[in-house]
Amino acid sequence: MAAPEEPDGAGRLGAVVERQRRELHAIRARAAEQSVVDLAAGMLMERIGCTADEARSQLAGLAEQAGTTLADLAAQVVGQPVPRAVSDTGDAAAAGLTAAAARLAADGDEVATALLGEALAPAGAAAVVIWLAEPDGSLRLAGQAGLDARAAGQWRHIPPQMDAPCQRTARTGQEILWPGGRPEGETAPLIGDWPEGARAVLPMLEAGMAAGVIEVCWPEPLPGFPAGLRRQLAGLADLAARTLASPGHASAAQVAPGPQAVLDLLDSLAESVLVAAAVRDPGGTVTDLRIEHLSPGFADPGGRSPGELAGRSLLEAYPAAAIAGGLFDRAVEALGTGQPQRLAGEVLGTPPNGPGPVLDLRVARLFDAVVVIWRQLGEAERLAALLEHAQRIGHIGAWEEDLVAGRASWTARTAALFGEPEGAAVPLAELDLRVEPDDLPALSSFRNALLAERRPATALLRVRRADDRSMRQLRAFAEPVTDAGGRVTGLRGAYQDVSAEYHTQLAFAAARDQLAEAEQRADEEHRLALRLQEAITPRSPSLPEATGIDVAARYRPAAARSVVGGDWYDTATLADGELLLAVGDVAGHGLDAVNGMVMLRNGLRGLAVTGQGPATMLGWLNRMACQFADGLMATAVCGRYEPASRILRWARAGHLPPVLVRDGEAAELPSPPGLLLGADPRAEYGEVRTELCPGDLLLLYTDGLIERRSQPIDESLAEFLELAREPVPSIGRYADYLLRNSPSDSDDDTCLVVVRVR
Repeated sequence: MAAPEEPDGAGRLGAVVERQRRELHAIRARAAEQSVVDLAAGMLMERIGCTADEARSQLAGLAEQAGTTLADLAAQVVGQPVPRAVSDTGDAAAAGLTAAAARLAADGDEVATALLGEALAPAGAAAVVIWLAEPDGSLRLAGQAGLDARAAGQWRHIPPQMDAPCQRTARTGQEILWPGGRPEGETAPLIGDWPEGARAVLPMLEAGMAAGVIEVCWPEPLPGFPAGLRRQLAGLADLAARTLASPGHASAAQVAPGPQAVLDLLDSLAESVLVAAAVRDPGGTVTDLRIEHLSPGFADPGGRSPGELAGRSLLEAYPAAAIAGGLFDRAVEALGTGQPQRLAGEVLGTPPNGPGPVLDLRVARLFDAVVVIWRQLGEAERLAALLEHAQRIGHIGAWEEDLVAGRASWTARTAALFGEPEGAAVPLAELDLRVEPDDLPALSSFRNALLAERRPATALLRVRRADDRSMRQLRAFAEPVTDAGGRVTGLRGAYQDVSAEYHTQLAFAAARDQLAEAEQRADEEHRLALRLQEAITPRSPSLPEATGIDVAARYRPAAARSVVGGDWYDTATLADGELLLAVGDVAGHGLDAVNGMVMLRNGLRGLAVTGQGPATMLGWLNRMACQFADGLMATAVCGRYEPASRILRWARAGHLPPVLVRDGEAAELPSPPGLLLGADPRAEYGEVRTELCPGDLLLLYTDGLIERRSQPIDESLAEFLELAREPVPSIGRYADYLLRNSPSDSDDDTCLVVVRVR
């Protein structure tokens, strides 16, 4: 008896088509019946006022009592027959044929041709283009159908920095659907000759990452992308991913290995491998990283198993990664530039029985994710790394000078302190041009002690950075190097940035001086307020032009014979491009109020690095106030403004809500709930999203601006809203006008922040 013949290609294709037809027919039949059931449930909800679950339960019970099917009963309720599934001889056959043809295709062009000809051309599509992602973030053309040779050649390789729809989808993993063609204001380059036609761009996902992108073009606009078409597109993208991104496919070796193949290779080369995919906001900014893969031999510094970490946020799993210049910042830099990063001396986790190991970390981009590989340092490496780590967190940089050769040398960290590029160095003799004039005598004494008196010396110097011209407070310390005859031949020393410490100490010293010198209270109060204003609440916040807003901030000290209050404000550009806007008022006066003011303002800045919303940050700030500041009570308003969307997310803790001035009208924003800070560690805070418009003015202020001793706060607020309606062309003059004319006779200090949307 002859053995049965192996089925040829046509036979295998026919079998696949038949199976796909049967599966699609069953799916359509179920969907048709479900649509009638949903309609009947909706009618029942409207008539008797029940929930969706209750309506479906009622229908199911009635069908059981009547001895009929749920679909037939639903059809009787809505007064129409049960719709039957669409014939499986059209789209189902096309879908089955497409899947079979794609799997049997020899290369990407044949896959694209199968997808277009068998599935998408009947829906009016003109072209299908498939790219596969490469480890450096670029896209390489895997196949296309419907384009001429010239257009295909132009889009054969797409670098990661190119702002095309396919690269956006590759970076974010989000689909792009343009039923009406290119949206208004969209300037991204488009493939094909159909800028006004509909367009769909979908990610081809494998191992949790975008292995590639599929783009479908229509010659004309579509009324929309109905659910059926969207499911079909998603299915075709999944089919293309499994077909082309598979290492076993013929075209895969010609383009790039799939993500899983790369992960397997990494696992074989290193023991502790962590792969984290970028989590992006709608604007494409990386807000976090999600742990997608851990090698079998992964050793967590905190002793946790891979199962406890997989799927978690990197910042949640390793909070220490959020430190400025730490793992998260380096990962974002690797994603943006493609340049590998290295961190020596990192301590990411702490096991239960002691401090965590010191690690050497390497970070590299892989598609839209980062690969983090680490190893525990040996004793000598650990000590060197700890020294480097201590210098980084202590903001210290070393330097030396060879006076005989006339050559100065700075470490990279020293150059960074001065805002200079790596490799730059300024000799001590030429430092006069960088130091503030008032500190030149201190610099002269420092040099004289080293060179003439030949002894170690220190000095506190205010230096202006070369890159952004900001003022920094540096502590310089050095010792001379002498030869056998006692002649000074060189200098060795270090610079330390103590700006934050200096400003904090200045605030505390000012408060202590004010309390100690009660006989000079009036004059001292004025000077103290000015020094606090400079140290903690800078008068002129400087924001990048790209933020699209102007800010004017004012601080008014308390009346001449009052003690120091606790009003504060903050404006800062965050790493994700959003802006932090905050005002607050610590209850009480004196040194405790100043202490609370410093803690809350600095604490809020630190929490803002996490990328969490204002309500979450106020919740954390409240728990910090309850736990670490005995008796501290304060109010605050905290907001995060996104320039691209002009959306302000804000929350409040017992504070007056912001005032919005729009088109000559001023009104308080709707106020979310929020207990004042320090009252209850379990307090929860609501959050409001406010969309701002060009020309809007947003006013954040403390109650000292409107309080009157003899008037209810509502009446004072009404007067202030009337005052805020007055148009003033300059935002600075507008802030001065409000401060000067506000309805207040309080002797409390006051903060005012005015934001104008350009």
